[in-house]
Amino acid sequence: MTTKLHPTRNDLPESTRREVVDLLNQNLADILDLGLQAKQAHWNVKGPNFIGLHELFDKVAEQLEEFTDEIAERAVELGGVAQGTVQVVAKRSTLSVYPLDVASGQAHVEARGDALATFGKAIRAAIDTATKAGDADTADLCTGVSRGVDKLLWMVEAHAKAKN
Repeated sequence: MTTKLHPTRNDLPESTRREVVDLLNQNLADILDLGLQAKQAHWNVKGPNFIGLHELFDKVAEQLEEFTDEIAERAVELGGVAQGTVQVVAKRSTLSVYPLDVASGQAHVEARGDALATFGKAIRAAIDTATKAGDADTADLCTGVSRGVDKLLWMVEAHAKAKN
């Protein structure tokens, strides 16, 4: 399927913009799924560390929402369409399905850590893809998202290691 682009005065070549819009929409699907998974954990965490994890997962979701907006808006800036509906996310997300039967804080921490690490790896690959396509601005955006996701992963992993 060829990505349809809207007219723009953006001087990046059309082929570059098409490739990068596709890349951005893939990452948009993944980060929207990641954010919804964070809210799932926020709503359903139970146990002795409830309040700390409840607040942490909400902070993760809020930060991911900011990154989501940046990714979606970049796709539109390039003349594309940000594809962020639930139906598109369900079809395109490459993240593992979040376990709905999880309740313990430790299980949510492990699931959040796995999902953040998976997305972190994908967004780092997107930096290289955008660079090779000739779009330094998208590569820079992905670098910022990568740095932020690494920080979120660190915060989540700190809970897993608190007992050591």
